[in-house]
Amino acid sequence: MSKIRFLADSGFRSRVEAVVRKIPKGKTMSYGKVAAAAGRPSAARAVGAIMASNKDTTVPCHRVIRANGSLGGYNAVNGPSKEALLKREGAL
Repeated sequence: MSKIRFLADSGFRSRVEAVVRKIPKGKTMSYGKVAAAAGRPSAARAVGAIMASNKDTTVPCHRVIRANGSLGGYNAVNGPSKEALLKREGAL
């Protein structure tokens, strides 16, 4: 089992989702900062994997961005883009 898969399937997923739920509208947080807040500072890629597979609309995964400020991916289908959501919330 890959490290990313292990972290995504463990209690780490729950901690990541809890951290992301606390990101307020109009704010963003990097994958690395989410990983650190969830207890695994070197697991930014695992956070990306968790956010990529997120289907829970209570987890505002669009607020998680890359450390360099670029947006990164977003898994919404037939919905507003990550950029549109962040602009609507005042984060961009």
